[in-house]
Amino acid sequence: MIVAIDGPAGSGKSTIAREIARKLGFQQLDTGAMYRAVTYSALDRSVDLDDEEAVVDVAQAIHITFASHAGESTRIMVDGHDVSAQIRTPEVDACVSKVSAYPGVREAMVVLQRKCADAQDIVAEGRDIGTVVFPHAEVKIFLTADPHERARRRVAQRHAGEHVDEATLEREVKQTLSALEERDRLDASRAVAPLTAAPDAQHIDSTRFTIDEVVDQVAAAVNARRA
Repeated sequence: MIVAIDGPAGSGKSTIAREIARKLGFQQLDTGAMYRAVTYSALDRSVDLDDEEAVVDVAQAIHITFASHAGESTRIMVDGHDVSAQIRTPEVDACVSKVSAYPGVREAMVVLQRKCADAQDIVAEGRDIGTVVFPHAEVKIFLTADPHERARRRVAQRHAGEHVDEATLEREVKQTLSALEERDRLDASRAVAPLTAAPDAQHIDSTRFTIDEVVDQVAAAVNARRA
């Protein structure tokens, strides 16, 4: 079975996908992290992000894998190196929409994403999972949340385990909100695989729900499809 979870940045897709995978024994596939990995790799190699051919070459050259250990979050690896922290920086945030809009990058990632779904149950999250990558997924969810709440979540994720003063957090939330709104605009308007809900997707607004409540809703959709 394939569970496709789409939605804008900060809506909780990664968290919900991780918990659904744990609850149901599925493999999690974080496609957004894959595009971030390409973006980070291009920046790390000082590739001009306006040079589409050079960025596509990076996407085709790097080897992306996921690693997970009991009790830990899934880590994303590039050529054997853990880049889980590096792909969540503001610099990558600001550039990933440009990189992910290149058709050649998306082609390279979709091939890898579909390979990951061979012969195993997966929960995949991103922006075009139910529309492009897995249009025949048995369960499709479109997850949204209030933009300010999404920005707050992204900042909290960035500083997990750290002590940061309220003024700094609020300043980062404002900056992140502006970046998220711009990314929403770019993702929804791109010519290739834009951010949009599949016609048969179940819409869930996670703003006022706890993680467990959203997980229960998605699990109920999966169980109904299995029945």
